[in-house]
Amino acid sequence: MKQSAADGFLVAHTLQLSAAPPAVYAALGEVGRWWSSRHSWSGSAANLSLAFEAGGCFCERWAEGSAEHARVVFVVKDQALRLRGALGPLLAMGLDGLLSFELAPAEGGTRLEVSYRVSGDGLNDLAPIAPAVDGVIGEQAGRLKRFVETGSPEPATTP
Repeated sequence: MKQSAADGFLVAHTLQLSAAPPAVYAALGEVGRWWSSRHSWSGSAANLSLAFEAGGCFCERWAEGSAEHARVVFVVKDQALRLRGALGPLLAMGLDGLLSFELAPAEGGTRLEVSYRVSGDGLNDLAPIAPAVDGVIGEQAGRLKRFVETGSPEPATTP
């Protein structure tokens, strides 16, 4: 976690991936294959989709309902993706968030920075929830890294 206050916070995770930026960027679009089902409304990440264009939706659709998790606000192929929205329980709190994926070529692959900036009014006292959100964003970043590098977002199991 980088910063937190009563009216907002910023979490950020920087990872090195052993794949070129185009491969990482393409994997972002397969959100239903790497996002955790535990962090979906329907209980299945397979119901998630992400449209790579301004105004595109990071959405979830299932038989009983649907949700717009965030709206795509900025796209530069193989370099950056930014989405605006309050993820999960933050939605009911009337907050605003900017989820950013920044990709840069690095020795051996890609440097990926995933950040989530959340703001709202001080009535929500956001500082105490920032560590939990940091954990969720870190989990998703780790799952994306494993998906890109191994084809599976799940951690390797040891016998």
